[in-house]
Amino acid sequence: MVLPQLRRVRWAVRATLVLGVAASVVANILHALDNPISQAIAAWPPLALLLTVELISRVPVHRRSLAFARLVATATIAGIAAWVSYWHMVGVAARYGETGASPYLLPLSVDGLIVVASICLVELAGRITALENQPAAATPEPAAVAHEDRTVPGLIPVPSATDARRGPTTTAALAEVAAALPRKSLPKTRGAEVSAFAPTLTRQSRVTATAGTTTKDAEKATKPATRTRRTPAETLEAAAKIKAATPDITDADLAARLGISVSHWRTIRRRAEQEDLRLAA
Repeated sequence: MVLPQLRRVRWAVRATLVLGVAASVVANILHALDNPISQAIAAWPPLALLLTVELISRVPVHRRSLAFARLVATATIAGIAAWVSYWHMVGVAARYGETGASPYLLPLSVDGLIVVASICLVELAGRITALENQPAAATPEPAAVAHEDRTVPGLIPVPSATDARRGPTTTAALAEVAAALPRKSLPKTRGAEVSAFAPTLTRQSRVTATAGTTTKDAEKATKPATRTRRTPAETLEAAAKIKAATPDITDADLAARLGISVSHWRTIRRRAEQEDLRLAA
């Protein structure tokens, strides 16, 4: 039974106990003399039993000796209340027409109801207290979507949806991932070890190789033609022609048209001026 159900049952048991104590109190008052003091004295034992049962069912136990002492005291009060109520109820039942064994058996039903209700109330109180003191079970967090590991050796793993929410992948992170991946040792070519990330032939290269052209020939064919290097004299001659065509051209534009850097052009020009000064001297 869950805790709310036990609490509802406890209220039902408490109502049953109050009903039995009320019957005993009424019988004691009817048997007493017709004055408030006698009636109060006669009604006290059942009320004392009700209060005692409520106390032992609500106050938790901390020491075994004190628990034993209060159980003994409760049993004593219950015995006194049962004895007094029994004879009072026997007299009341006989006065109001019960004959034979009925006046002697009727009080047992009331006292038995009070005893059973008292024991049930104490047991329910202990059970409820034990459930309330149990540590609350941790609420399970929503299950995260499991990321299935489909990493293929030699390939960079694809980031999961969780990693995608953390932000864009930086170049440094990719470099760390690439450094952490294992590298295969492939056959050495010209004394250098080829890593696992060596590029393979493209489809066009494989077609060219099939036609009888080697990989090196294909690479040579795809490489741009290298620019012939001019001598300083040829550079000065080309610069003179460009200046003759466009006198207002700047050094930056002139160097760009010559295909060299500005600093290189200025170096060539300075050396030419120094050579002219030397020859003039």
